[in-house]
Amino acid sequence: MTKLERLQQTVIACAKCPRLVAHREGVALKKRPMYAGWDYWGRPLPAFGDPGARVLILGLAPAAHGGNRTGRMFTGDRSGDWLYGALHRFGFAALPTSTRRDDGQALRDAFITAALRCAPPLNKPLREELANCKPYLMRELDLLDRVSVVVALGKIAFDAYLGVHRDRGFPLPSPRPRFGHGAVYSLDDGKTLVASYHPSQQNTQTGRLTREMFDGVFETVRGILSEG
Repeated sequence: MTKLERLQQTVIACAKCPRLVAHREGVALKKRPMYAGWDYWGRPLPAFGDPGARVLILGLAPAAHGGNRTGRMFTGDRSGDWLYGALHRFGFAALPTSTRRDDGQALRDAFITAALRCAPPLNKPLREELANCKPYLMRELDLLDRVSVVVALGKIAFDAYLGVHRDRGFPLPSPRPRFGHGAVYSLDDGKTLVASYHPSQQNTQTGRLTREMFDGVFETVRGILSEG
């Protein structure tokens, strides 16, 4: 077992946040009627992807009936449909959808993780819960030594990455990077931070985030990789 695989096993066994433990396990027991036949994952989610990836995709947290049900990041919900669809269009994913852990999906040159590894109530994590998860992201960044581009999905993920960047001993640019869809920042750790609106239903169904806008993010990523 590699160091990265051992880290994911540690994540899966995590019980640092009582509120999150109660919520994720409660959801897994109650279930939605349409998923009554599912054996919900109901634990913290491991990251997913290519250990040799140059692109790290950082989300917020698992969805209660998406990742918390399926056990894979961005799998089994509409946000995942958007993300994997875009990844497939730009050559990072083997399949355009991700529905369950055994569906044959695989990532190429991309690795998906999250600022929080458990589904939070109302999709709103507490500051201390994000702090408890931060060491896992920091360790992933230590082990994923080929990452050159970080795509932050949403402001919380964006801020989480900047916090980890600082805690790993790198100064933040001045002025401090501000979140905005499509914003690109070169950081002192040698990585490029690309910001995107999160592909949540709230954003996609209202038109705040369109497929053209989302594809534009990965066009930018491809351009950075080709230059680097």
